[in-house]
Amino acid sequence: MPRYADCRLRPMTEDDLAMVLDWRNSEPIRKLSLSDRAITMEEHRQWFQGVFDTPCHPLLFEYQEEPAGVVTFSRWDPYHHRCFWGCYLGRTDLPKGTGTAMGYLALEYAFDRLGVRKLCGETLACNTRALRFERKLEIIDVEGYLVEHILRDGRYEDLICVRALNRDWQERKTLLKSRLFSD
Repeated sequence: MPRYADCRLRPMTEDDLAMVLDWRNSEPIRKLSLSDRAITMEEHRQWFQGVFDTPCHPLLFEYQEEPAGVVTFSRWDPYHHRCFWGCYLGRTDLPKGTGTAMGYLALEYAFDRLGVRKLCGETLACNTRALRFERKLEIIDVEGYLVEHILRDGRYEDLICVRALNRDWQERKTLLKSRLFSD
């Protein structure tokens, strides 16, 4: 179980692009992403420049001051105060619970810093690891199930729509923090 003090989010920079692209294009990440094709550096750079100066600026998750994962926000809707999120660990040498710690920090950032009312997510139904991760965060609930919604590797995959609400976060964040961190 990680310590809260050992975990942080920071804005992703241009210097992080190559490392994050390597993570994103790695087989374990790509096979469970909504898009399973490899992304070029040019596509990656264009994406980054498109979100650089927005509330959806991507964040790098650091564990003990070393890059460990990525948190992204997208489809920011300022009128309805909602956005979508995603995250993944790029390293495999991390202690048990580090991914869930990253998720906690992402929720904390979205709700307490960005002021999001509703955080939405999409998970492939076959991604049992992500579904377990979402259950561990306790405030994420299934909102819908889309049958044969995403075409990947020549097959249509089911998609699970999830959401977390700020009001649930405010009620449970202290208890959740005590369960996920050792300090």
